[in-house]
Amino acid sequence: MTMDVKAVLQFAAVSRCTTLFLQAVLNAAIPDHDADAFRPPQMEESLYLDSSVDWLFSGLSRWDAEHYLFIAEKGYLFEHNFAFFPLFPVILRGLAETVLWPLSSWLTVRGRLLVAVALGNTTLFLLSVVALYALGRIVLQDKRLALLSSLLYCITPANVFMTAGYSESLFAALTFGGLYLLEKGFTLRACLALSIATAARSNGLVNIGFLLYLPSLYALSQIRFYRTTAKGHAKVFHYSFVIFRLVLTSLLGTATIAFPFVAFQYYGYRTFCTPSVSLERIPPALLLLAERKGYRVPDDNSPPPLWCMRPLPMLYSHIQDVYWDVGFLRYFELKQIPNFILALPMATLGIMAAYAYVQANPELCLRLGLWETNENKGLEKPMPGFFNPRVFVYVVHASVLLVFGTLCMHVQVLTRFMASSSPVPFWISAHLLLLNEPLLHRRKTSTPSVQLQSHHHNGCKHTAENPIVALLLNFSTCSSITKCILGYFLSYWLLGLVMHCNFLPWT
Repeated sequence: MTMDVKAVLQFAAVSRCTTLFLQAVLNAAIPDHDADAFRPPQMEESLYLDSSVDWLFSGLSRWDAEHYLFIAEKGYLFEHNFAFFPLFPVILRGLAETVLWPLSSWLTVRGRLLVAVALGNTTLFLLSVVALYALGRIVLQDKRLALLSSLLYCITPANVFMTAGYSESLFAALTFGGLYLLEKGFTLRACLALSIATAARSNGLVNIGFLLYLPSLYALSQIRFYRTTAKGHAKVFHYSFVIFRLVLTSLLGTATIAFPFVAFQYYGYRTFCTPSVSLERIPPALLLLAERKGYRVPDDNSPPPLWCMRPLPMLYSHIQDVYWDVGFLRYFELKQIPNFILALPMATLGIMAAYAYVQANPELCLRLGLWETNENKGLEKPMPGFFNPRVFVYVVHASVLLVFGTLCMHVQVLTRFMASSSPVPFWISAHLLLLNEPLLHRRKTSTPSVQLQSHHHNGCKHTAENPIVALLLNFSTCSSITKCILGYFLSYWLLGLVMHCNFLPWT
């Protein structure tokens, strides 16, 4: 393990431990808001350690986390539960029934699931940090930028969702890891990782774009190679083989990544359109909740819902439309202006990344980065950093997420939506710090170091090794760009804990 990876993991571990500690303190110190959120009744009698676990980790069970915990405990009983994909609940239940099974005499299933959230998401976040660093090294070709962006990720504005009972850490680890494997040329393993990511979140489908683009680049490079080395029938054979392999990879990879989504929609269709569950098998307390809140439950004695009669009976789209009122421009109302302001910093980073990249590489963007110009052919290696040609597809991906999230989703979720799906917000933030912060040196052979005021401990000078920590220690002397970026990351890191853990609306 390199020193950089150790430094990133240490910073990430400190961030997670601090998050868990603060959410417990803030949840105990601030009264919970009486929010109109999903709160199923607890039907198990508390055991010895449940009150302690609830005091420590109940802040991790707010808002959508309650859905994941409910699914992990009871399964998919309500129609709107199907908005939450099954991989994360399966992992939580697996941890509760295996690693945490020895605690079953002292903790209920609910209590063990809360502990599983804390342990599972902490581990998954550490994995996502390592995956992001590895992806940054291979794409950016800049060790300093990869390190700094990974350290920024450790204090992500979506911090609370990376720790609470949400699937963000799981999705980030699988997505960044899968993209790293794809960049390394391990297409089969990358498809499996990205396929599993789709079982965690629906926007895993967007990763199909990487599978179509990156192998296309490799195929074009192979065709250029054979153009100069092969002749006659050999050239035709090589061309045909490259194209056949590209088409086969694209079709099989697309099917692999999309399969979990399709299978889950089919499961939803069978549950509600051809139900085999009678109401007697559902606990009365949950039936009462469904009746009071208007939740649909599967019932073989009731007629199927209207969405089952559509040409494409997709339950996920129905839930987003009916239960969450998600749709094109539906959120563009005056009363939603505070939520647009809340999402503005992340949107600004996305816009800046796209604008800066297009300004630096206008010709590359016009040709979609698919072929080289005469000026580029003489270059053995492209310039490292954020403007590297390999970053193009990631900027496009982030821009697609930004446009879709702004126009078609509840805009306040844009922060966690992009922070768990794209490395670009962290790459552009690190790029701006290195470009505008005088305290950061851009040495060719070393990681970012900081010109610090000397700190004396027992008569010896000490220099902070972590550049983010060093910048925070010298925050008053930092540039305005640095203050804005670090201020945004840290304020959302802390405010998210205060708001979310007490049932207050956040991103």
